[in-house]
Amino acid sequence: MLRFINPSSSNDEAGKSVRFWGHDGAFEIPFSITHEALNRVRPVPGGDEAGYLAVFGSNRARIYDAATRVYSRGRRGSYVVGASEF
Repeated sequence: MLRFINPSSSNDEAGKSVRFWGHDGAFEIPFSITHEALNRVRPVPGGDEAGYLAVFGSNRARIYDAATRVYSRGRRGSYVVGASEF
């Protein structure tokens, strides 16, 4: 069962995404959500690191729901939540 017990997130400017982590049992699962997807969730004020992290932080439940859907599609090394999820 996928859970999001670690509230940490970090902006990856080179990858144009925000990284976060889920847990499935003892396994840590790396996720990222693209900046484009975050702008679909809510327009990012300023389009900078602080703005992306603020939108991520204030929309965690919706983002975690999308991440759970992506995760359920099959096992991979890491998972990307894209704009099409919103």
